This record gives sequence, C-alpha cells and structure tokens, in this order.
Amino acid sequence: MGTRVVLLPGDCIGPEITREARRVLEALDLGIELDEQPFGAQALRELGEALPEQTLEACRSADAVLKAPIGHPDFDGAAVRPEQGLMRLRAELDVYANLRPAAEGGIDLLIVRELVSGIYFGASGTREDGTVYDTCEYHPREVERIARRAFEIARARTRRLVSVDKANVLETSRMWRRVVDAVAADYADVELEHMLVDNAAMQLVQMPERFDVIVTDNMFGDILSDEAAAMTGGLGLAASASLADDGPGIFEPVHGSAPDIAGQGIANPAAMLRTVSLLLVYGLGKNDAAKRVDGAVAAALASVRTPDVGGAATTAEFGDAVLAAL
Repeated sequence: MGTRVVLLPGDCIGPEITREARRVLEALDLGIELDEQPFGAQALRELGEALPEQTLEACRSADAVLKAPIGHPDFDGAAVRPEQGLMRLRAELDVYANLRPAAEGGIDLLIVRELVSGIYFGASGTREDGTVYDTCEYHPREVERIARRAFEIARARTRRLVSVDKANVLETSRMWRRVVDAVAADYADVELEHMLVDNAAMQLVQMPERFDVIVTDNMFGDILSDEAAAMTGGLGLAASASLADDGPGIFEPVHGSAPDIAGQGIANPAAMLRTVSLLLVYGLGKNDAAKRVDGAVAAALASVRTPDVGGAATTAEFGDAVLAAL
C-alpha cells in the first residue's frame, strides 16, 4: 500500500485552506493518496455525529491525518458540538504528544504538551450545593511517556529541556517532577531544568531565547503555547502536530474556524501549509520536502499579504505564490 493521508476539511474557512494544502501536497508529487472524510459541523448536519465511525476508521488506518479547524456558531452551546468529535479523535488515536513550534525573529522553541490527560479529561460536574469541579489527574505512565518524547526531541536539538509545572501547590505537579527526574537518568546528555508555570510565562515574554524545548501538562501547555505563538506572529500563523507512539498523528493549524470570514476566499492558509510541513516531517519522514514547503511559505509571506496581515490577497493567491516558490 502507498502512503495515505486523511484530510478533514473542517468548518467555515476549513475547506478553503484545506484546498491550498491539497494543492501543495499534490505539487510535491510524493505519491500520497489523499482521502477526504466528513468531520465536525458538516458531519453533525449530514450524519448526526461530529466524528462518524467511517471517519474514525479511515483515520486509524491512515499514515497521517491533516485536520482543518472545526466549530460553527450554529452549535454554540449545543449539547453535541463539533469540538467533542476532536476530543474523541485525539483520545481514540492516543495522540498524547502535542508539538507546538514557535520560531520567528530570534525565537526558536518547541513546546511539547501532554494532550490526552490532565484537567481536560478528568472528572467534572456539579454538586447538589452548586459547587462545580474539574479534576486534574495524571498517572505516572502518562507523565513518563511525554517526558521521554520531550527528552528525545531535545536530544535532537540543542540538548536543553525545561519541564514546567506547579509543584509548589499541586500534587499532580509534584508527581510530574519526580517522574521527569527519573526519566532524566536515561538522558545524561540533556540538560534538564524545572520551572514553575508562572515563572515560565513571565520568562517567555522577557527572555524567550533562553528556551529550546519545553515539556508540560495539558492545560499549562495550552496556555503557554498560545503565548509563544502570539510572540512569533500570532495564532494565525501557528501549526501543530499531535503524535502517538503507534499509529497516525493528527496535524492541524492552531487557529479557529473564523466563521466571520468564511466563504469570502480571504483566509490566510499559512498556518495550514506550515502544518503540512510538520506532517511531512513527523508523519511521513520526508524532511527534504518539508524544508521545501517551509521555504515556499516563508517566500509567500514576504511577498503576498492576506487581509489579516494588512494586505488584500486572496487565499488562492497566497497558495499560488507558495506553488510558484516550490
């Protein structure tokens, strides 16, 4: 069998930026089969589920999954929302390691965020007295595998790793720190530093160049990676990869579905195309092709501006510039 990538075009501007990703992947001529599947609001309307079984099975058997943003105002506050499909997809594929690079203007760091445990997946509810609770839970095995993944990545970069927690307050963080220290014994060549999350947030703003690889839990990683993205061009340009130990990863831009500009053909596809680069590296092992895509996107960003960055170019015109650079 050849290489197969499942495309999840998503909602609102999702199909528009997915179209440009498809054009780039086809132009690379790598023999990749692209399999488009319903997901999100579109799937809810047509099939009654945000993540239909046919889509899940297609994703499970693929080499990688390229997902556009999901979410639609029609489902805001609804009992069943498109985002629930994404949470299930992440859990089903066990993509526990979320990589969020931030590189621009002297900053070159990578946040490794644990993605399928912690407070977003713990018990939650409302008690009879009106108290509402969300529980942060981690098992040592879950911490060990994300720590080991981060050490391996750090070893391939500058051999510096910062583990971020809140060990002065949280029991989960104290366990996190103990497990990370235990894993560090297998990576004597990697310099490890522990840092409290509030200090890390401050230092990201004041001295981002001091960081190379950061590993942290689900909620802290969610917050810190958005902060890092804001310092390197904003969420509109940010890409991410979510990886499992076995099976396909999920590759997606960080920004939302932007319903306010949907259908106008003016969405900036740069984050989606940067996501294609991450897919090529971490999903398919095609590093040379990824470098070509990165260079082409950088060239397009320097010459073609969509409305979000002060220009008037269309989504397709930006895609044209990337293809020309390729």
